[in-house]
Amino acid sequence: MGIIKVNNIKLYAFHGCLDEEAKIGSVYRVDVSVKADLKKSAKTDDLSDTVDYVHLNTIVKEEMAIRSKLLEEVANRILNRFFKEIPMIKKATVGVSKINPPIGGNVEEVAIILTKKRYP
Repeated sequence: MGIIKVNNIKLYAFHGCLDEEAKIGSVYRVDVSVKADLKKSAKTDDLSDTVDYVHLNTIVKEEMAIRSKLLEEVANRILNRFFKEIPMIKKATVGVSKINPPIGGNVEEVAIILTKKRYP
């Protein structure tokens, strides 16, 4: 098994429970880690034998563009698409962080992290 990470994907999106968040948006950071069998790709040097991180990034961007009230819902959608579209993924973790959240204090970010496993 091996791990592929795509870290610090920066996006502008419109998630949150407040009406202002839907209008003005905010900066987000997404971190992705997927576990898969990478033995074959390590030998073949062929993109079709591995998890394409461009595909991971595309899924993140598309799901982050769909407004949600909760970051948990966004992360769950991302995970569901990973498992639906990339069969070789055995386990995945997605972290979604809202940078400078409007919570009435000097807070750098809030983050949620969800993990999902593929069961046989």
